[in-house]
Amino acid sequence: MFSDIEIFIRLFLALILSGFIGLERQIRRRTAGLRTHILVGLGSSLIMLTSLYIFAIYKNEVPLDPARIAAGVITGIGFLGAGAIIRDREGIKGLTTAASLWVVAGIGLATGCGFYKAALFTTVLALLTLFFLRYVERIMFGKEEQEK
Repeated sequence: MFSDIEIFIRLFLALILSGFIGLERQIRRRTAGLRTHILVGLGSSLIMLTSLYIFAIYKNEVPLDPARIAAGVITGIGFLGAGAIIRDREGIKGLTTAASLWVVAGIGLATGCGFYKAALFTTVLALLTLFFLRYVERIMFGKEEQEK
């Protein structure tokens, strides 16, 4: 199974990577910011580690699929994301924040199972999307900052 240090590294990496995305949301003064994103990523990582741990313990006793618990995380994050989405007279707000929570859950699951390169690259891509595509949208579409 995993050593204690490997478990700590996976959880800490989930915290750091999720925190980068949460920091961007916090800077933009969104409803789900730094702490929310960190908790989603950290919790997802712990759930993935728990799933792998259960699989390692019982793999020779009963048929198990470690991906089933991870699939439950994605479903649960859908409910959390729905809470970040607000509809008002001007339109719908919070979709990007809900999507970033969903991505952070995936980053947490990836770090939990040791898929570090994919978690890191996804974090970079998500940050590029959040920081730089905002300006591309403004230039190309004249779109003002609408999401809160």
